[in-house]
Amino acid sequence: MKIGLVGLGKMGYALALNMKDQGVDIRAFNRSREKVDLIKSEGVEGYYELEKLVADLDDRKVIWLMVPAGETVDQLIDELIPMLKQSDIIIDGGNSNYKDTKRRYAKLNALGIDFIDVGTSGGISGARYGACLMAGGDPEPVEYVDEVLQKIAIKDGYGYFGASGSGHYVKMVHNGIEYGMMQAIGEGFDILKASEYDLDFELTSKVWSNGSIIEGLLMRLMHEAFKESETLEGIRGIVDASGEADWTVEEALRLKVSAPVITQSLFTRFKSKDEDRFSEKSIAALRNQFGGHKIYKE
Repeated sequence: MKIGLVGLGKMGYALALNMKDQGVDIRAFNRSREKVDLIKSEGVEGYYELEKLVADLDDRKVIWLMVPAGETVDQLIDELIPMLKQSDIIIDGGNSNYKDTKRRYAKLNALGIDFIDVGTSGGISGARYGACLMAGGDPEPVEYVDEVLQKIAIKDGYGYFGASGSGHYVKMVHNGIEYGMMQAIGEGFDILKASEYDLDFELTSKVWSNGSIIEGLLMRLMHEAFKESETLEGIRGIVDASGEADWTVEEALRLKVSAPVITQSLFTRFKSKDEDRFSEKSIAALRNQFGGHKIYKE
């Protein structure tokens, strides 16, 4: 099966290499020629024109979008529709709002085109070497691409969650939880920094990354950040919010579910625009480690 990947940003580029390594017949397109040139140098078939990419796919075409959520997804879908026929498949692997996903599904379903949402987690490293994937959509098209999803996911890191939007919904809540966990890590190091002890944060994060109850990917990445700079020198404590936690909080309000930790972590990110505390510096460094997210230099 040929997969046409559209979008070679940090995650898309890593995912293309993951697919290549797993024996997937991956074909990639990006608006900028530089990214296409670069992926071609890695041994991936690259295209400078979307039409040529689509034309070179199998009879049942599979297009995987890895582009920013929002209007870009809608614009690409509108551009792709004239090139596709019934039973062709579009996969949205970005961080789209599940409500947009349901709307796009209805639009494409009316045309007989299948639409799958795949929430993608694990950061750049996960996309490159084994992603965590959360899929939603009609069972038949998901089953059609199941082998590819299994190949590029880390062991036990892929699940099909049901109707259209469910994959992006699970990813949305995942990101809300992520906000709360990162906030707790940042606040913990803020307390350590304010204490009477002259503590080694690189050592602390290393010890906490091995055998402790709070070990895990985020703590290991925090350790990597402190290895680069014990004081997180040059990083301002400004932490962006990319939208998913906003949606999670909105959903909690709609469902009348109490979610104080996720809500407060989101508000703290808003507050970080005005105050430069070590907790925010820690979270900014952590986000840069796992996702290459922007950091603001001092």
